[in-house]
Amino acid sequence: MKSIFSESSRIRYQMQVEAALAQAHAQLGEISQADADEISRVAGSDEVTVERIKEIEKLTNHDLMAMVKAMTEKCKGDAGKYVHLGATSNDIVDTATALQIRDALDIVAADVDELLFTLAKLAKRERDTLEIGRTHAQFAIPITYGFKIAGYIAELLRFRERIIEITPRAIAGKMAGAVGTGAALGKNFQKLQIAVMQELDITYEPAATQVVGRDRYTELVCMLATLGTSLERYATEVRNLQRSEISEVSEYFDAAHQVGSSTMAQKRNPINSENVCGLARVLRGFVMPTFESQVLWHERDLSNSSCERFTLPHVFSLIDYMLYKMNKVFSGLEVHRDKMLRNIESAHGLIMAEPVMMALVGKGIGRQDAHEIVREASMVAEDRECQLLETLWERDDVKKLISREELEKVMDPANYTGGSKEIVDRMVAAVENALEKKVE
Repeated sequence: MKSIFSESSRIRYQMQVEAALAQAHAQLGEISQADADEISRVAGSDEVTVERIKEIEKLTNHDLMAMVKAMTEKCKGDAGKYVHLGATSNDIVDTATALQIRDALDIVAADVDELLFTLAKLAKRERDTLEIGRTHAQFAIPITYGFKIAGYIAELLRFRERIIEITPRAIAGKMAGAVGTGAALGKNFQKLQIAVMQELDITYEPAATQVVGRDRYTELVCMLATLGTSLERYATEVRNLQRSEISEVSEYFDAAHQVGSSTMAQKRNPINSENVCGLARVLRGFVMPTFESQVLWHERDLSNSSCERFTLPHVFSLIDYMLYKMNKVFSGLEVHRDKMLRNIESAHGLIMAEPVMMALVGKGIGRQDAHEIVREASMVAEDRECQLLETLWERDDVKKLISREELEKVMDPANYTGGSKEIVDRMVAAVENALEKKVE
């Protein structure tokens, strides 16, 4: 990702656009093919250096014009006369940015697919692993750990769709001159613009000003920030489940070499998940500057330029790194099934209040009456720190409705995971279908 947004890469993309412009002029008979090919040769070579562009920029105080002059210097014959012919700076800048976004989105899409595959393997492996579901940070009812991961898969599959959907809107160039009318490009302006974009294999802004519409960038950055927030959600859950008093999962820790603390030698911290959470905050911080860069004066001012040189490269670099980190976490995640079972046992059967209520309703009493019976028995069990089964079985109104054997069966957490396993199977199959790859 860094290679896409480095200064030398930015210049390479911009020269690629200059080459496409020259080739389009040649296609329309406005310059010779030989001159267009010479411009393309220079654009694809190492002859134009960052150092030389910087030297010229000290005089011009204009980075794009410095690049144009540096290219012109290296062109043989008359070809240099036709570099940047009819264009304005942002024809080159915005179109080059579109190429950068295209390549960066390809990386993000591949990252998402890699994480999806990792999660599908984990969900399949932990399909039957019993865990307590939690609401309000309190014990709720049983789930499987694979079911929890299946929820992440469903969410990431939506992001996969969003990336596909947003790509044609986010990736758009322009070759329409100073205010979008294409006046300097002549009567063939529209044909020229189409030819340039076909050469680069991207679409174009249909009614540009001096720039491509910044709503495109705003939508893109918001989507990536939302993806980052979802990653933060997964990372936060890992951190919470790795708490000492919960200890149901933990990040991989190299016990032979890794150090958790400079003073507390026993520490094993979820540092990768913590990194993701911290970076998500930084990532969201780029949303507001992107919104503000959408508001430009008239046909354009320069206030967006300095801002976007930070926002787009950092947003893509952050989400790429966060996806890498999250994949690292789930690839090496240690699932402590024994601790999950101990936590279930520590609930004293209270997490099975709902299935008991439903079983009593099935025996013919009203739902509200059943709820009150189980609520009262639960409060007693809480106060006495004993099993809910025992406080229920002390009640005559329960004994006359259900046998002890049946009640014990109802209160077995393994019998009350609902559709958890089937949901895991569906989500794993969805990943296999999307990636056209078998999950083992």
